[in-house]
Amino acid sequence: MSVDIGSRLRHLRLAHKLSQRELAKRTGVPNSTISLIESNASNPSVGALKRILDGIPIGLAEFFAFEPERPKKAFYAAEELVEIGKGAISYKQVGETLFGRSLQILKECYQPGADTGKIPLVHEGEEGGIVLSGRLEVTVDDERRILGPGDAYYFESRRPHRFRCVGPVPCEVISACTPPTF
Repeated sequence: MSVDIGSRLRHLRLAHKLSQRELAKRTGVPNSTISLIESNASNPSVGALKRILDGIPIGLAEFFAFEPERPKKAFYAAEELVEIGKGAISYKQVGETLFGRSLQILKECYQPGADTGKIPLVHEGEEGGIVLSGRLEVTVDDERRILGPGDAYYFESRRPHRFRCVGPVPCEVISACTPPTF
């Protein structure tokens, strides 16, 4: 049986109304480490997880026994989308938590020149999106395309990939990935 530690931690942190920065201050664990754990990009040691949970506070046994209700909400107003991006890239997530969900939907906005980094992203799953406005350069493996409004992409996420806004105006995209890995 596999436990989604990242989604579980994020759900509990948000339920206790803590930002990643506040939790990092309380625990001495770097904010970046908490972010990596919550996005399931890093698996914490038992000691690191205990330090983080002490900042909530919740014990290890309670953490693994905790089963929040699956979200039942079906509709979200624009102002209810949860910002999970930062800087020149905005990622607004549909739903306040991904706990118990197998799909993540995002409204993405890349400012001119913004990109996901020089190191390509690689993770399990599949992802796809449709460009609403602006121009987005999408690189998958060694293939690069510039997509405009109405153009789309869909690929296996374990293929190295990156995104970059090209042109003088912001680029908006609606995307989805499964399983939720962002």
